[in-house]
Amino acid sequence: MKHTNPLYRIYRFYIDGFRQMTLGKTLWLVILIKLFVIFFILKLFFFPNYVRQHAPKGAEAEFVGQELVERATN
Repeated sequence: MKHTNPLYRIYRFYIDGFRQMTLGKTLWLVILIKLFVIFFILKLFFFPNYVRQHAPKGAEAEFVGQELVERATN
């Protein structure tokens, strides 16, 4: 049975290609590890939660709104 749905054909193209990879699977693993480090580890240590540190408890939405208004008017 021939599938004419382009999304299905694209999906099958990538699945078949990924199955036949040898070095590519290792490269994808390296990419996923790097993304984990960039988005999880670096965020924990280098990007503090500014709103939590500066806004009063329970008034985070008002704090963000006020900051947006102040920065837009400057």
